[in-house]
Amino acid sequence: MLLLLCCILMSSPLFAQPARIKVDLDRTIGEVDKNIYGNFIEHLGRCVYHGIYEPGNSLSDRNGYRMDVVAALKELNPTIVRYPGGNFVSNYNWLDGVGPRSERPPRMELAWGTIESNQFGTNEFIEYTKTIGTEPYIAVNLGTGTIEEARRWVEYCNVKEGPYFAELRKKHGYPKPYHVKYWGLGNEMDGTWQMGHMSAEAYADKAREAAKLMVRTSPGIKLIAAGSSNYLGSADPDDWNQTILEELKDVIDYIALHIYVGNPDNQYYNFVSTPLIMEQRTRIVKGMIERAMQTANRGNRPPVHIAWDEYNICYRKMEGLEEVYNLEDALVIAGFLNAFVRNADVVKMANLAQLVNVIAPVMTNEKGLFKQTIFYPLQLFANNMYGTALDVFVDCEKYSTDKFYNSNDRLPSELKDVPYLDVSATCNNDEVTICVVNKHRNQAITADIISQNGPFKGDFRVYEVNGPDLKSENSFKKTEVCAKEKPSVNHNGNRITYVFPAHSVTMVKGKVSR
Repeated sequence: MLLLLCCILMSSPLFAQPARIKVDLDRTIGEVDKNIYGNFIEHLGRCVYHGIYEPGNSLSDRNGYRMDVVAALKELNPTIVRYPGGNFVSNYNWLDGVGPRSERPPRMELAWGTIESNQFGTNEFIEYTKTIGTEPYIAVNLGTGTIEEARRWVEYCNVKEGPYFAELRKKHGYPKPYHVKYWGLGNEMDGTWQMGHMSAEAYADKAREAAKLMVRTSPGIKLIAAGSSNYLGSADPDDWNQTILEELKDVIDYIALHIYVGNPDNQYYNFVSTPLIMEQRTRIVKGMIERAMQTANRGNRPPVHIAWDEYNICYRKMEGLEEVYNLEDALVIAGFLNAFVRNADVVKMANLAQLVNVIAPVMTNEKGLFKQTIFYPLQLFANNMYGTALDVFVDCEKYSTDKFYNSNDRLPSELKDVPYLDVSATCNNDEVTICVVNKHRNQAITADIISQNGPFKGDFRVYEVNGPDLKSENSFKKTEVCAKEKPSVNHNGNRITYVFPAHSVTMVKGKVSR
């Protein structure tokens, strides 16, 4: 009887064994590319106008850039910013957005049904990237645009002097070339909603010829092809990706994938699992890349990598897309970032869509701004999670999802044995950074973080993103969710025991001996 009672007690939560997170510096995945902490600007809603660019506002500088936004973005540290779209780019002529502003023509903007004033264009974008300290990534129009228009844009940006469009840039007041390294070959060309939509074979033909002209104009640029974005059931995204990789395997440097998720049915565990759908799709495309590289002729260039150059949460407010995010959204974004790190060998770029106001980490009005809940995991990762990604062993309780549909596609998903603790880790010299998302909605989870190589050294700093409840939001009046530095934790040789609070993002950072 006493033995039975002991067994019952030991099996209860009070006596449950801690979860285990094993960190082994010899089990590596790949180098974390800084460009996975990128972002995206599109001429959509209040992202550009009344977001990053608002001439005449007392908070703006002489260039019209909102300086309160600049300060916030420097905290966020976006490493690369994609521009000008997005669906917008597929009917955009870049020449409309350069030269004296008084001479720039307003145009019908057919992607989002507005009038584009063209007061913000290429030069303003490049100057903005310099102001916030990020790298530019420009997508060309391969919808209604021609391959020669794309080539001319590269010449305008990257050629020092001599040919017409290089001299035109100088005439516009920018004597030095911009040396834009990253160029996208169109946007979402697999989508029937896209202006200039075409078949995979037709897109590959056009992209190949555009790439030829662009690279001959500016050797050394990196090219990103439009991979799958259409999971609406009208086409097979895997067929599209396979065709693009086979046809462009000698030409491109990245294949771009897109995903948007949401929680319209208020199914929490389904929602916080959506980054794993992205991870599944990453592995499928990784296999396609490996197959294509077997017969590729790339010289000494590295293999094609994946750029998740649009990802975010989007389902509440379709008009203007000014989502107000809550704590569970922050958990999802942290899950995406963990997944990018776990796939650091192949995911070498990611761009949260978008930067300001439109499904964004920063929201503005004419008097100021506030930082959304998703700002804080982005900030933690972009300022801390670098070096070599580690293949972390995680042993904890698990859950399974119902069959569910992502908010922007119709392919059903069902996940089994999902760990409550979602973990990634990096090692930079002797410094280890571990990010743990406790997805349990109401229970803290105690875990032992175990070094497989040697003892930990010194105290470990701890940062936590959390809030009063899963629906907690920030606003102009209050901040309910933010990142807080918690008391440092001690180690016991090669072991740290930590209690990860319910519905939290926790980053633990310190040193380890080999």
